Amino acid sequence: MSFIPLHDRVPVRRIEGDAKTSGGLIIPDTAKEKPQEGEIVAVGAGAKDVKAGDRNLFGKWSGTEIKLDGEDLMIMKESDILGVMT
Repeated sequence: MSFIPLHDRVPVRRIEGDAKTSGGLIIPDTAKEKPQEGEIVAVGAGAKDVKAGDRNLFGKWSGTEIKLDGEDLMIMKESDILGVMT
């Protein structure tokens, strides 16, 4: 199935962080926070500052979680993206 976001919305795939602390302790799944870093999957026609494939940072409460073709994604407005990582 193909998904094309509308206006300035972008679907984002979360990028999981490390499961260990800098001291080597393993963090259990129940104690992990959801990552605030992701990769843009596609862009809508209104998106100007981002493109598909960009790695980005977004706010903790940004976006709406969806499941598309069995994959967990987030849909958010371009304005919810805090910055693009280079």
